[in-house]
Amino acid sequence: MEILGSTLRVCVDDLEPAVEFYERLTGASALRFERGGVSVAAIGCFLLMSGPESELEVLRKVAATVSVQDVDAAFTSLTEAGAKILAGPVPTPVGRNLIAVHPDGSVFEYVDRRTA
Repeated sequence: MEILGSTLRVCVDDLEPAVEFYERLTGASALRFERGGVSVAAIGCFLLMSGPESELEVLRKVAATVSVQDVDAAFTSLTEAGAKILAGPVPTPVGRNLIAVHPDGSVFEYVDRRTA
């Protein structure tokens, strides 16, 4: 599995002022989308999320988002190494993802930018 980078996940109460801050901080524009009632803004290496507390509670359990070349290859590498796949691979607005629990209990999202 080729890891391309990681994204820091930040849950915020109010997305708009957070987007303004992170756009100024990074000099990048937000890529926005909605998923499961959660508003998301990807800005540089930050993934800002805002929405119902019931949804954010689940999202906070994911330590980070790891960008990979191919989610299918990540699935194979993860399962062979002993990780448990909780969800996916599934399509997202910007590619595909899966959620995995590592043997140490850490939870990570793995994403690629390939369309299904």
